[in-house]
Amino acid sequence: MLDITRLRLLRTVVATGSLRASAAALGYTPSAASQQLAALQRQTGLRLVERSGRGLVPTTAGRALATESDRLFAELSRLDSMVGDLRAGRAGSLSIGYFGSVGAAWLPPVVEALRTEFPDLRLELRMAEFAEGQRDIEIFVADPHSPPPTGARVQPLAADPYVVGLHREHPLVTETRVRLADLADHPWIDNEHTDGPCRRVLLDACAAAGITPAFQVQTPDYPTAIALVATGIGVTVMPRLAAVDLPPQVVARPVVDPTPVRRIALAIREERLGHPAARRAAELFTAAAAHP
Repeated sequence: MLDITRLRLLRTVVATGSLRASAAALGYTPSAASQQLAALQRQTGLRLVERSGRGLVPTTAGRALATESDRLFAELSRLDSMVGDLRAGRAGSLSIGYFGSVGAAWLPPVVEALRTEFPDLRLELRMAEFAEGQRDIEIFVADPHSPPPTGARVQPLAADPYVVGLHREHPLVTETRVRLADLADHPWIDNEHTDGPCRRVLLDACAAAGITPAFQVQTPDYPTAIALVATGIGVTVMPRLAAVDLPPQVVARPVVDPTPVRRIALAIREERLGHPAARRAAELFTAAAAHP
């Protein structure tokens, strides 16, 4: 493989016609430049330059090699620029894991800001259950029954209290706050498809209130449960962050005695802590959580 530094010297000699000027431009002594040029000629088996008075002129082979190497050095320059972009977080990719209610409430402004500030950054968004170590940034519900994720820096984002979704003609709509125990005799619409931390937060609060939810309908998510509440067939208890853009038939009331609260956290993989875009994403999510 041809030596890059020797090729750069050849290109400079072709451009200046002077070994001394080329040596000065590249930080060589004239003697070292002459040795490098001789080494390139031995490596290629070609006579690349000839003396002409006090200067050097390229041979046909030398000029052709220098001209052809232009594309190589242009590509090297592009790679140098890419390295600078990667170091500054302007290129590459960033994967973000999140759950549904965060996707609706916090994700749009975060993505908009990242696309504006890092236009060459490829964002990979994944809405799914928490997958430890699989994404650069993970927004997740902290599980009080499980240890914190490893290999990541975790920071709390928000405490998200639960509310109850009621049909506007439900008798409890007149209450400004609804006691959890007062929901015991009403049909419930479940809104969790797995036995995850959100469900456990709710069931722990129900146990503290001395009730067992009377789940009559099982749904996979909050929007479906809310749509069913709008028909008047039951109530659904959900995090406040999920109770946005409610249909006119549905009213949300805070749940008390006790109030279930899920803790939302952010995890950044340790190897991405120095990435500017990852740090900026954490700042943006923190700001979004502070102003729900």
